[in-house]
Amino acid sequence: MPDILDYPQTGFHFTVAFELFPQMPNDFRFQEVSGLTVNIEAEPYKEGGENRFIHQLPVRTNYNELVLKRGKFMGSGILQWCKNAIENFEFKPTNILISLLNEQHLPLYNWYVINAIPKRLEIGAFNAERSEVVIETMALNYQYFKYYDPATAAMDLAAGLQGAISGALSGSVSVGI
Repeated sequence: MPDILDYPQTGFHFTVAFELFPQMPNDFRFQEVSGLTVNIEAEPYKEGGENRFIHQLPVRTNYNELVLKRGKFMGSGILQWCKNAIENFEFKPTNILISLLNEQHLPLYNWYVINAIPKRLEIGAFNAERSEVVIETMALNYQYFKYYDPATAAMDLAAGLQGAISGALSGSVSVGI
């Protein structure tokens, strides 16, 4: 069996879990996920006396819309959530966990999307000349996502332990007067 670190991961085995209830079994099945993108906005700053360049200072992050595609199913809690937002203008933000899975169906990478709300719902074309599945596309706005993978978690844990150890050591050296 090849080592997980030797090859890039494939993107065809994943799951999408909404923190919504009720959900149907098909609410976890998607054909495509896109839009897990973060950009850092920068503000130009002209330094006095320096005319060769302009500094670009980081200001904030912004996130693209999350786009989910799947075959059209009868009875869907997620579709009901979208429909309620579109028809009644009642928005209930929800979190979403997107996981890239390995061959044993275990998560390799996870993206935890915070406070998603429906932005767009699109039903694919109907064509009498082709026997194709009807595709449902949902575009969602969200505040941000957190990224988790085993290596990052291990590094975060090690950094936390190192900080705790150095804090404990510096605390034990202090002398009270």
